[in-house]
Amino acid sequence: MSERLQPGDTAPAFTLPDADGNEVSLADHKGRKTIVYFYPAALTPGCTKQACDFTDNLDLLAAAGYDVIGVSPDKPEKLAKFREKENLKVTLVGDPDKKVLEAYGAFGEKKNYGKTYMGVIRSTIVVDEEGKVEHALYNVRATGHVAKIIKDLGI
Repeated sequence: MSERLQPGDTAPAFTLPDADGNEVSLADHKGRKTIVYFYPAALTPGCTKQACDFTDNLDLLAAAGYDVIGVSPDKPEKLAKFREKENLKVTLVGDPDKKVLEAYGAFGEKKNYGKTYMGVIRSTIVVDEEGKVEHALYNVRATGHVAKIIKDLGI
């Protein structure tokens, strides 16, 4: 199982394809705070709720100096469908080989109905302007999570 990040750690660099196949890098956001959130799958109820919450609060977060990137193991085509269907404004990137998910400690052992399996751990990492981890939240709930982040960040 991959190590979980802690505040003060350097956020692992990444470059992943977005819904349109364009490359998005964490380095592109240097100088701005970035909320990187990891979710299991596009077009599922919890992930839709979370992505819609981020979209609904994107202007508020941007005004406070935060960019938002959603990461899942989905391919760009599925991300594009997700974005169109739900009218999402948040940047979604795909990590099909799960290297970035693992680097951020957002992929590992999960339990569901008594079964243990490997999967995406719903997580949110807040990265500061210098690329350091400011907050590392793991096993977050899809519902109410964005409101909690906004409150925790004092926005």
